[in-house]
Amino acid sequence: MQITWHEKIASAWLDRIHHGRLPHAVLLTGPPGVGKRAAAVWMASHRLVDGFDASLPEFPVQALEHPDLRRVSPPEEKTTIGIEQIRDLVVDLGLTSFEGAGKVAIIEPANAMTINAANSLLKTLEEPPGDTLLILVADRHGRLPATIFSRCQRIEFQPPGEPEGLAWLDRLQPGAHWAEALALAGNAPIGAIETLEQLETHAAMRKDLADLSCGRVSPLEVAARWGKLDVIFVLNWMSWQVQKAILAASTGSESPVASAIDKSVLNRMDRRNLFCYLDTINRLRGQPTGSYNVQLTLESLLIDWSEGLANVRAPAFAMR
Repeated sequence: MQITWHEKIASAWLDRIHHGRLPHAVLLTGPPGVGKRAAAVWMASHRLVDGFDASLPEFPVQALEHPDLRRVSPPEEKTTIGIEQIRDLVVDLGLTSFEGAGKVAIIEPANAMTINAANSLLKTLEEPPGDTLLILVADRHGRLPATIFSRCQRIEFQPPGEPEGLAWLDRLQPGAHWAEALALAGNAPIGAIETLEQLETHAAMRKDLADLSCGRVSPLEVAARWGKLDVIFVLNWMSWQVQKAILAASTGSESPVASAIDKSVLNRMDRRNLFCYLDTINRLRGQPTGSYNVQLTLESLLIDWSEGLANVRAPAFAMR
């Protein structure tokens, strides 16, 4: 299925091809789940595959096996791209193209490169072999070394508006509970597909918050359970829940979050503290996960919640 919200980016890319103005290195950035990987494969296909004429990237991502395409990602059971991987890539890009259309490399996620790996790529970015296209894909370009960032043309991907995202997902799987999944994924439709599979986890987490509000469970017990989940997933979910709580506290209207928060507790909460709590969560979302102690941070957030946000405090003690 075509990724319709890529239309402007795709049109600009095809225009560059038509006028022979393709850059030698591009950096595809934007939040997770907006289709950057699909766009990277689509761009590579237009460069390498004779007769390829798709006007938009497709989801699921179309398979592309080509002798002049190289993909570089962290090896299995590792989280970084090492210097040897980049050295091997540089050597390969210097060899003659198999089919004469040049060579393409997709590095994803580019921000997984170690400093030494990134440094090994610099000369290739500055003086690429003829007819080489490097496509770097990163959710957060701020984590890339400035030397890499400055040598690529950046293409920024954004999620579509909520109506377009919901319409696209309904065409993909009619009748599914897409509204909550899309909200939890930050309006990123492809991210919402994975999120939909996690709704059972969401239900269990809502119950944990309700039980915390009523004193039926301890913050440490909940933190131990949540600590087994991906921390970014947990923080994104908490941010969404608190935003719904702010809406409910401000308007008195029913909200999807009502099942997660005891109304008597919500009524006692100071709205200013709700905003402070949301700010604390969002600041954590912007931090590299290795910069704070996940378990202590979750415990601090959940203790505040169990106390009705009477004394919201930033979990500074949990920072490493």
